[in-house]
Amino acid sequence: MKKHLDDFRVREGHKVDLDRWPTRIDPFFGSKDGYKDAMAAQVDKLADLQKLLYASNQYALLLIFQAMDAAGKDGAISHVMSGVNPQGCQVYSFKHPSPEELEHDFLWRTTRVLPERGRIGIFNRSYYEEVLIARVHPEILRGEGLPNGDGKSGKHHKHDVWDRRYQSIRDLERHLHRNGTRIVKFFLHLSKDEQRKRFLDRIDDPDKRWKFSQADLEERKFWKDYMKAYEHCLTATSTDDSPWYAVPADDKETARLIVSRVVVKTLEDLKMKYPEVSDEKLKELRAIRKQLAK
Repeated sequence: MKKHLDDFRVREGHKVDLDRWPTRIDPFFGSKDGYKDAMAAQVDKLADLQKLLYASNQYALLLIFQAMDAAGKDGAISHVMSGVNPQGCQVYSFKHPSPEELEHDFLWRTTRVLPERGRIGIFNRSYYEEVLIARVHPEILRGEGLPNGDGKSGKHHKHDVWDRRYQSIRDLERHLHRNGTRIVKFFLHLSKDEQRKRFLDRIDDPDKRWKFSQADLEERKFWKDYMKAYEHCLTATSTDDSPWYAVPADDKETARLIVSRVVVKTLEDLKMKYPEVSDEKLKELRAIRKQLAK
């Protein structure tokens, strides 16, 4: 039974086999009320840590969420971040690249919106789409106008482009880490059967039907290809400084609690402190206080 956060962390250099990685575990809580209490405690901790992150102004935090459709990315983000000051958090969702974005390198559109110091940035999908969906659908790669034969037919070319992109991602994330941005990446690991159930729920629920389209069903046909793409991606890009967490996602509440605990621990490990006030500034504040107290 997995209970420790490190059990969900993909170790650097570890070859990932998602068939052996659970999509469901025993919950951390014994009841609905137990979950609500545990989640509320994590939300409160995160709210306090976000204030400290902003005040200390030394680090930024980037959270990346990747998953198959219906895995619960939106719900995890909204629940985990529910107590955070919106002014200190920014969420970006990346869809199909625009014509302008396609004229740049694959990291350009996400690099433009990285979080500044003191803030939390959230990517709902990210530059990792370029080694996931583009790998499953080679026509996307062929349409990007890459040099050196990248994206053309042939086994050699295909392997080269992914290795180069993995290297670019690792280089970017190492650069960001050196300059104060802490990156944590979550793959919400959903089973194919649970996705089927959630799709059915969307179709049957009038409030959720808008979320479902024929394209979702078409992508489901490439399930095995996506799992292989994720295995390669997690193996190649999970590092000690910018780790992937493969979170069992068949139980939404357990997944949210795992994500929240990872985020809280990441911020706690920074050992941040509120800025100290100089003796001169403290003297000034005391003088002002006397004036206000009169």
